[in-house]
Amino acid sequence: MDEFRIPLGGWVADALDWFKEVFDGPLDVISVVVKALVEGLADGLIAVPFPALILIFALIGWLVRSWQLAIGTAVTMALIVGMGQWENAMLTLALVVIAALIAIAIAVPLGILAARNTTFSTIIKPVLDFMQTTPAFVYLIPAVIFFSVGFVPGVFATILFSLPPGVRFTELGIRGVDSETVEAGYAFGATPGKILRGIQLPLATPTIMAGINQVIMLALSMAVVAGMAGANGLGKEVVASISTLDVAQGVEAGLGVVILAVFLDRVTAALGNPGDYKRSLLGLMRKRRTQQRRDEERKVEPVPVAA
Repeated sequence: MDEFRIPLGGWVADALDWFKEVFDGPLDVISVVVKALVEGLADGLIAVPFPALILIFALIGWLVRSWQLAIGTAVTMALIVGMGQWENAMLTLALVVIAALIAIAIAVPLGILAARNTTFSTIIKPVLDFMQTTPAFVYLIPAVIFFSVGFVPGVFATILFSLPPGVRFTELGIRGVDSETVEAGYAFGATPGKILRGIQLPLATPTIMAGINQVIMLALSMAVVAGMAGANGLGKEVVASISTLDVAQGVEAGLGVVILAVFLDRVTAALGNPGDYKRSLLGLMRKRRTQQRRDEERKVEPVPVAA
């Protein structure tokens, strides 16, 4: 059967080598920029004393969700400190945040375009299917070829792996907007751009935020894979524990990833449906503003005059 073998792998390898040679300059620029962003954010997080940063994380949890999340965040983040994994956790958080922001910046416009253009949607769907079914470790091959080892290939692989849900949920959210509402916008003379900004995007926000939540969760799931590419952080600790069969190190690093995942999941889920969390600080402020508005309306109501 060797005579009938199709050397597809060789063709892909040649294509990657050609791409690396032709676009070596732009790839170097991307590498420098991404490395500076991740390391800059990581250095900033590490520079802040951990009690202050834990307090900030707790306040974020209370601001968007509930005081229970604030307490849980403080306790679990303190656990990371107690395990000696705080610096690694901040390195992983920086990698995930930068990768997720880049993935979202790419995914949302692509999702909008797919929702507004059926031809583009038909073309991109098999590409997204391929990206979602490709094993995570495969993304390390082009990542390491293009960017050597370190944070940058980890970010590159994370972006590719986490991108598809953002595109799919954005398209789903915009297509799910009631057609009569859109037609009413056109009837009042609104342009397609105004309808997108004023009607479709606001109504599709919960679905889009669900996609962003999935992007962040997939980005965190790539933390270990990024560690195999040489990115410092909790993922590298997990990889090291596997190679040395150090159970304690693996458990502590893995638990750190879980804690970050739960915190980011709860926060992004709350941002998608802020009205569902009335115990959050934002919910309490909205309730207070609504009550003040009602009180003001009562004050200006005209007093009926007796005949």
